Amino acid sequence: MANYFKYLTHNQANEDWGLFINVAGYASIPSGSIYPPKGHPFGYEFSWEKGRVLHEYQIIYITEGEGIIETKDETIPIKKGSIIVIRPDMWHRYKPLKKTGWHESYIGFNGTFADSIFNHSFFSTEPPVIQVGYHESIIEVFLELINLIRDEKPGYHEMCSGLVIYILGKILSIKKKEDFNNKSIESIIQNACIIIRNNLNANLNIEDLASDLNISYSLFRKVFKKYMGLSPAQYHQSLRIQQAKYLLSNSNMSIKETAFNMGFCSIYYFSKLFKEKTGMTPASFCKSINAKFEERESV
Repeated sequence: MANYFKYLTHNQANEDWGLFINVAGYASIPSGSIYPPKGHPFGYEFSWEKGRVLHEYQIIYITEGEGIIETKDETIPIKKGSIIVIRPDMWHRYKPLKKTGWHESYIGFNGTFADSIFNHSFFSTEPPVIQVGYHESIIEVFLELINLIRDEKPGYHEMCSGLVIYILGKILSIKKKEDFNNKSIESIIQNACIIIRNNLNANLNIEDLASDLNISYSLFRKVFKKYMGLSPAQYHQSLRIQQAKYLLSNSNMSIKETAFNMGFCSIYYFSKLFKEKTGMTPASFCKSINAKFEERESV
């Protein structure tokens, strides 16, 4: 496959979207070759002696070969299946080993939504090299993105941004799954989610649930939160409030009837929890729903 890259222009509408592409490409670097290859514009070219600082995010997927990356703080080996993560204004330099060369696919991007993703607890604490292994699905997305920027059809910037988000989500998913190689634990959590969803109108006792699933409560709570991002109780509460919002929006039930239908013995507790989860009291929520309905009816 011949090497390919393209640097893109963008406008205010692309920036307002929240994530826009600056560059994308791929390159096969044979063993013994000079790196980086020539032809990139000023600001992207670099020498090993000086390194480089970019003002964008880049993710580089190494699917063949080995190499190293250096930052101001550390030197990290790069292996097949590594994702190199470059952040804005981060001094760095990387290269393949002379004896192996490598194959790289890369994307450079910016945007306010990109900022929020990289402020996420996962990406904000990860080192500049994330080992994910070889995944054909990631390669296919890179190729789809390259095809979009080749053609530059209307809306391609927005389509490309979605593919970048998919790649970042895939990286996060792969790393999270590594913590759950124990299939029995994963099965327990999945069964727990089913039970919780089937008991939204009940005050579920999480300790009893753990016991029914033959796992200690402390371990269950720990692995559930790591897997789902919420504790079992928080997960149950969030789903109950989601269902309550649906009932208040799509039925003739009063707030009191909705609270009791969802298994809350106290309207005060229901209202307090509802406001914690939504930022609105049930009454305010109903008022906003009615206002939107009246607005639609008047059009």
